[in-house]
Amino acid sequence: MPGTVRSPTMTRVAFAAPYGLESTLRFVRAAASLPDVRLGVISQESAEALAAKLPTEARGALAGHARVDDAHDPDQLTAAVRDLGRQLGGRVECLIGILESAQVPLAEVRERLGIRGMDKAEAERFRDKAVMKDALRAAGLPCARHRLAHSAEEALAFARQVLPVVAKPPAGAGAKDTFRVDRIEELEAWVKNVPPSRARPLLLEEFLTGSEHSYDSVTLGGRTVFHSISDYSPTPLAVMETPWIQWTVLFPRHIDGPEFAAIRRAGARAVETLGMVNGLSHMEWFRRPDGSAAISEVGARPPGAQFTSLLSYVHEHDFYRAWAEVVIFERFECPERRFSAGAAYLRGQGTGKVTGVEGIQAVQRELGDLVVEAKLPQPGQPKASSYEGEGYILVRHPETAVVKSALERIVSIMRVHLR
Repeated sequence: MPGTVRSPTMTRVAFAAPYGLESTLRFVRAAASLPDVRLGVISQESAEALAAKLPTEARGALAGHARVDDAHDPDQLTAAVRDLGRQLGGRVECLIGILESAQVPLAEVRERLGIRGMDKAEAERFRDKAVMKDALRAAGLPCARHRLAHSAEEALAFARQVLPVVAKPPAGAGAKDTFRVDRIEELEAWVKNVPPSRARPLLLEEFLTGSEHSYDSVTLGGRTVFHSISDYSPTPLAVMETPWIQWTVLFPRHIDGPEFAAIRRAGARAVETLGMVNGLSHMEWFRRPDGSAAISEVGARPPGAQFTSLLSYVHEHDFYRAWAEVVIFERFECPERRFSAGAAYLRGQGTGKVTGVEGIQAVQRELGDLVVEAKLPQPGQPKASSYEGEGYILVRHPETAVVKSALERIVSIMRVHLR
């Protein structure tokens, strides 16, 4: 892996943030808040547009900005990092970003410029889901049977043996662009319209049954030093296939029971096998009906969909700042798990814009003391393109059963109206 000599006083950091989305800016603010960091941002927005989205203290903490047309282009990123080095007063020592799609180009730039951090081969093992599963199976780790099909014939031959299957792009993130195939005729129609090729292969996986969960972990020096487990209801694929479902994620307070024994054994080994050295990763996995675990996929980046906020609420520890400290200074303070927490994702039925939200008063009256954060859909807001929906409510309590009941109640009474 590339290495570098750190500044004795300030660490010069480049943060690749293509657009100033709120989810990204939380991590930018965390990095900017660290003492002994000179932070520059690479984005596809102007410095003025980015600064307008940041609070005054974070805006003042930014020491540089480089605009690019494409924040996933290694050539443009390389030029931007060099530009930031001039602005920051010396060679950039750390190059970071949170988007899964950016991990491979960032790794390539690190190799070009001799910056410490994840290299290209490691990043590609996380990004390319077929390569990932090959590595996991070679290490004896449980994951779905799969085939990277470069032709219609390859795809159909595998599906005939394994149906039902899940089809997805090799470089997909989570359930995005993923669909289930139950009948061979469905796949025949798909590959006729969009035939797989060497340039655009199709990844097919065995359809896993059971409950779906996440395994979020912190790695330092190639060793897993922290993990968290959460429960999805329903599965992300079901959410993608049924756009109106309001789904939930539950972070139980206690994760040391026998129901999670299989992933406690396999999770750390999987992340370490794929090559994580220093970072926060997000794994999705299934608990089969017989209690065994099967790993679906792993991202070499912090979790999205408010999971990082939930980790913070569960542990009373700022995991946005914790991620920044791990990737910049290679340090982590392991917190105690003190609460259960969860998210209810609010999704409207149909198309159009938000005209109203039903059930807000009832939730405030019944569950207001449990709510720790909320983003409610606003009138005129367009329907979200993401499976996260138009808004969310986060709740917390020391008892898991209380949080689970609150989440079920929220999605049962709240309705987002679109027109």
